[in-house]
Amino acid sequence: MAPNSSATRPKGELDLADQLGHELVRFVRLITKAKTQVAAQGPDGIERAAYAILFCLIHEGPQRTSKLAEFLHSEISTISRQSSALVQHGLVERQADPEDGRACLLAPTTEGLRVFEENRKQRNLWLAEVLGDWTEQDRETLNELFGRLNTDIENNFPDMSDTTVPQQSKGA
Repeated sequence: MAPNSSATRPKGELDLADQLGHELVRFVRLITKAKTQVAAQGPDGIERAAYAILFCLIHEGPQRTSKLAEFLHSEISTISRQSSALVQHGLVERQADPEDGRACLLAPTTEGLRVFEENRKQRNLWLAEVLGDWTEQDRETLNELFGRLNTDIENNFPDMSDTTVPQQSKGA
């Protein structure tokens, strides 16, 4: 856990953190529901989760399966299965790794880029509709704070080996 354990945090700060935790759980549930409702729009046989691989390859460049698993916090076997489906549908291709000819890299195809952009466009239209009655300042603030939150989460993963952390209440 971070150097400032819950024993040294003011009650008000912990109460706000609890409210944020509740809203984050609610947000994840709602996003999962939205993803489930649009899952049928993807090509047959491709798990919605496989699109995370495509996203990673487009934004991070060609990757080995092991690197994708690390990046996506997933098992190599899961990434391998999902990437095979993407290859079969022509959205991803295997390329020789220039650093090690025995290994291969996964890279998006032109069709993969097209499908990704189509999905991105649909997502952006939906989010613009969701935030349509928000002020421009509120939308900019949300983007700024979400980016900051994501960065801070990336930089402060909890140490689950710390056994001194008190148990959460059942209302979490």
